[in-house]
Amino acid sequence: MKLTDTFVKRRQGNGKVQKHSDGGGLFLYISPSGSKSWRLAYRYVGKQKLLVIGPYPEIGLKEARERRTEAKRLLVDHIDPSTAKQEAKAAAASAVRNSFEVVAREWFEKYSGEWTEDYKGRVLHRLEHEILPYVGKRPIKSITAPEFLTVLRKVENRGAITAAHLALRESGRIFRYAIVTGRAERDICADLRGAIKPPPAVKHYAAITEPKAIGRLMLSLESYSGTFPVTRALRIAPFLFVRPGELAEAEWAHFDLETAEWRIPAEKMKMRQPHIVPLSRQALDILREIYAVTGEGRFVFPCRYNRDMGKSMRVMTLVTALRFLGYKPEEMTFHGFRGMASTVLNEKGYNRDWIERQLAHAERSSVRASYNHAQYLPERRKMMQDYADYLTELKEKARQDAASPPIAPAALPEAAGSVKGKALRAASRP
Repeated sequence: MKLTDTFVKRRQGNGKVQKHSDGGGLFLYISPSGSKSWRLAYRYVGKQKLLVIGPYPEIGLKEARERRTEAKRLLVDHIDPSTAKQEAKAAAASAVRNSFEVVAREWFEKYSGEWTEDYKGRVLHRLEHEILPYVGKRPIKSITAPEFLTVLRKVENRGAITAAHLALRESGRIFRYAIVTGRAERDICADLRGAIKPPPAVKHYAAITEPKAIGRLMLSLESYSGTFPVTRALRIAPFLFVRPGELAEAEWAHFDLETAEWRIPAEKMKMRQPHIVPLSRQALDILREIYAVTGEGRFVFPCRYNRDMGKSMRVMTLVTALRFLGYKPEEMTFHGFRGMASTVLNEKGYNRDWIERQLAHAERSSVRASYNHAQYLPERRKMMQDYADYLTELKEKARQDAASPPIAPAALPEAAGSVKGKALRAASRP
C-alpha cells in the first residue's frame, strides 16, 4: 500500500527502527528517536544496495518519488545512483572550493601583504561591492566574458569609469592566479579589453601656489579644531611632501627624531621603493607633540575609533578636515600639498632632481631606484628646512594681516589730481 502525506507526517518514533514501503524500493525510514528519512533499496550488477535520498520533511513524499524515478533511469543506463550522488556531491564541493570568491580571497591574502593599508582597503572594497555579489559563488572556470562584462557594466553605468577599469584589471589578476593554481583555463578579462569606456583624462590635483593664499592656508590648518591626531596631521602635511596614504599610515617605528629622519619602507610607498623624509624643525616640533599622545602605539595618527585594534587614520578623514576648513576640491586637495611644494621650490630655483627625489617620483630604472632613496640627502635636508621656514614666514604674515584692522575708505588719502583733493587744497589756502 502506498504511503500518504498524512501517514508520513503523523508517524512517530516508538523506540525501534521502522520501515514503511511506498513501492519500487522506496521506503520511509524512522529511527528509534523519531527522525525520518527517505531511502531506496535497489540492485546494481547483481548486488543489493541502498541509496539515502534525504531527510524528511526537507524532502517530501512527492519529491522522494521523483528522485526514485531519476534513480531508476540511471539504472537503465547502467549507472549506479549511489556513485552518481557521490560524484555530484564532490562536484558541488569542488565548485565551492573553486568559486570566484574563494580564489579572489586567496589571491588577496597571498599578495596584499606588500600593499599599503589604504591600497588594500580600496582593492577589497571593489571586490566586495562591485564583483563578488554577482559572480562570487560561481565556479571561476565557468564564468564567461559576456557574463563578467554585465557585472562591469553596472559599475560603468553609474559613471564610475575608473573604478570599472580597476575592477577589470584586478579581476584579470585573479583569473591568472586561478590558471596557475589549476582552477581556470584562461583569463576571460583579456577578452574585455576595450569593452569599457576609456577612463577620463588624468586631472592634476588642485594646489594653492600663490604666496598670500599659502599663508592663509597655513593659518587655516592651524585653526582646525578636530581631534588631536587630525589637527597635527593637518599641520605637518605641508612640511613632508608625502602622499596622503603615506602620511595617514605613518608608523613611529620608522621615525628617528634624533637624526630628524622619517625612513619609509618600500612596502609603504606607492612606487615600492624606500624613501627618506628629512624632518624640518617645524615638523619635529609637531611630531614631539603628537608623540606625547600616540607614541605608545604603532601609528603616529591612529584611527579614533579603532585605536585598540591598531588601525591607522583613514585618508578620507584628512580630506574631510580640509573640506571642513572651506577648501573645495577644485581649489585645494590633500595631495595638493605636494604640488604646492613642487611649484614653490621650482620657482625658487632649487635643483629639479632634488625636488623629484624628495617627491619620490618614479625612477625609470628599478635597479637605480633601489639605491637612490638617499641621493642628494644633504641638499634635500637643507631644501626641506628652507621650505618650512618659508611656509612659517607666510603664515606669520597672514596672521599679521588678519590681526590688522581694515582702513576705513574715508581715511584714505585723496589722490593729488582728484576733484575733491583740489577742493581741499584750495580751502586750506589763506
